[in-house]
Amino acid sequence: MPKRSATRPAAPQAIAPAEDEIWPRVTRELADDLAVDALVRDRAGKPPFDELSRLREAGLPALLTPPGPLRGGSDWRTACGVVREIAAADSSIGELLARHYALSWSTRFFGTPDQADALERRVAQEQWLLAGDAGNPASDAEPPAPGTAPDLTLTPDGRGHLLHGRRSFAAGVTVADRLVVGAACAETGDWLIALVDPAHPGVTTDPAHDRLGQRLTGAGSVAFDAVPVPPEQILGTVSHDEQHVTPYATLAPLTLRLALVHVALGIAEGALAEARDLNRAAPRTWQAENAVPAPYAERPGGDPYLLLAYGELVAAAHTAAAVVEPATEALARGLLMGQELGVNERADIAVLVAAAEAVTGQSALQITTRILELTATADADAAGDPGFDRFWRNARVLTAQRSSAHSLRAIGDHYLNGAHPPLTLRI
Repeated sequence: MPKRSATRPAAPQAIAPAEDEIWPRVTRELADDLAVDALVRDRAGKPPFDELSRLREAGLPALLTPPGPLRGGSDWRTACGVVREIAAADSSIGELLARHYALSWSTRFFGTPDQADALERRVAQEQWLLAGDAGNPASDAEPPAPGTAPDLTLTPDGRGHLLHGRRSFAAGVTVADRLVVGAACAETGDWLIALVDPAHPGVTTDPAHDRLGQRLTGAGSVAFDAVPVPPEQILGTVSHDEQHVTPYATLAPLTLRLALVHVALGIAEGALAEARDLNRAAPRTWQAENAVPAPYAERPGGDPYLLLAYGELVAAAHTAAAVVEPATEALARGLLMGQELGVNERADIAVLVAAAEAVTGQSALQITTRILELTATADADAAGDPGFDRFWRNARVLTAQRSSAHSLRAIGDHYLNGAHPPLTLRI
């Protein structure tokens, strides 16, 4: 596969302040490296140990940690730009990184500054990749069904807690160094955020095989059988009384949702860039010299209908990027406000993230579906199969993780009635 072009059809990243100039360069180099064998690795479907090594060599797992020895010291704007660039080359690895970044801030949302510093220091020093899910499924706008029990529970045992239960995870469980999981305390009902070593004998991982898309995320389910969690591995606590959940804590799921939006945008941009290169190199499908009107006849991809199709798709990518950028900026500002974040500011952020989800999900599916059609002739003439189906498969699996109907409903209720999206810890 040829080296991926650095030129992208959508708006450039509005990130990288002067002190972070190294990150765009490092990210581009890694993305080009991942793009070379992306198709081969997708078809092999192996756990992404090699890809994780590449991330570590580039220093990307520590990008969001505060400045210091072995620490990245960057911000969420930069992190989202990195996720987008990596996802354009390999969306599975982009999702791994997106979820790691969101989980690495768990203690900032739910714990104390000392707890946050301790976790981020270990992440940077040990080059950990975090996986898991800290969200509380019971804190949705709709109450759980009567008699429904939490999938994970933490039972006090005098020396800490014991973790029991089973949960499925969309990424990272086969390669993660540590799992960050939310579980209900069996004694108080509070939601606790725990750090778990997946190498413990009480942890059993069942990888997800033969996924339709996002095959290299290391997805699967994990069973916990009386896994000890000492007090220092409780990263934070969320009261079971929703009245005590702060607006800042509810940014936790919004950071992950927006990071995954950047993955979807990266998929669309990566598909466009690779298809463009293929169509430029493909033989012309118009046989008669006078069939192609001037001035198109002498240009690569001289079919005017092909040019029209690409114009529509690039416009769709631009539209998605234009919606994603203000959501990214708003979330970054909200994160800087910390506990000073108010309910109104949080509502505005939630609406912008919901809009970014809805528009980008639709654009990613539209672009990747149309790309399959635009490259069909080139596929037949090219040596080997360029594998453009993977972009559609990856976009389909990624966008299916959350229904756009919920996002659109929240936007409509906010616009018509001034209603705030619910303060929830559900992803």
